[in-house]
Amino acid sequence: MYIKRHLETTIEKLSGCCKVLLVTGPRQVGKTTLLRRLAEGNRTYVTMDDINVRSLAMTEPGLFLQRYKPPLLIDEIQMAPKLLPYIKMYVDEHGNNGDFWLTGSHAFDLMENVTESLAGRIAIVHLLGFSHAEVAGLGAGAFVPEEKFLLQRAQEAEILPMRDLFGQIWRGSMPALNNASEQDWNNYYSSYVQTFLQRDVRALTQVNDELQFYRFLCAAASYTGSMINYAALAKEAEITAPTAKQWLKVLAAAGLVYLLEPFMHPNLKYGVKAPKVYFTDTGLAAYLLRWSNAEILEAGAMSSSFLET
Repeated sequence: MYIKRHLETTIEKLSGCCKVLLVTGPRQVGKTTLLRRLAEGNRTYVTMDDINVRSLAMTEPGLFLQRYKPPLLIDEIQMAPKLLPYIKMYVDEHGNNGDFWLTGSHAFDLMENVTESLAGRIAIVHLLGFSHAEVAGLGAGAFVPEEKFLLQRAQEAEILPMRDLFGQIWRGSMPALNNASEQDWNNYYSSYVQTFLQRDVRALTQVNDELQFYRFLCAAASYTGSMINYAALAKEAEITAPTAKQWLKVLAAAGLVYLLEPFMHPNLKYGVKAPKVYFTDTGLAAYLLRWSNAEILEAGAMSSSFLET
């Protein structure tokens, strides 16, 4: 069953006023499903996971745009960066608003190429997994940290028992795991981590030892909801502090973590300088830390950190 995403209205508005739309986010959060749902068969869909399509886009990008006419939905555009300048030339010459919808997973390299090629022509939307409001079928809207708003929200939304709340936190926000069993949960995240290590890590950084990066990933998960200590993180992962800092940026570029930087006033001499780190999917963090079910997570030492995350 398709669950309506709150970004649908935003995407439709941006597509109506920009020639190119890019939806970024971690793997498997529903980027392609969302755009194909909104397209409803009214645009051609191509994916760069197809080796034949990717080869054409990289070797003959001009011919690619002759074969696949806009309106066009291109999946995993980061695999074919040579196509971006040709998209720019096309939209500058005879493009219409909404001609190109793109999806991409590797934020760092992708955003660098997009900034160079499509600046001023592209709207960018970042998508994560399901929010509680989306799963519960509640309406979209900005979160306002004021008493009046929170009291109104409490009247509209069902108050979850703590057990159910931690059930959601443990399960995570990946669309594929909505209403999945515990067995599916283990298999899903095992495959997810393996794919990330074998494909994304190699694409984003020079890491020869996947096992070492996996140890770092598990150590980073233990800091979710906490201020990062690079020296301690490096010691846990058996790497150097500069490497830990660089690898954490890799996780942020892949969309797996969000780094909340501290507020720094220019006249403040003493203050917190280290960011707080949050995994964007609590289910992944629970899997990496081996919290085997929601009850154990709720009663565990990291329950407050996961709740904050």
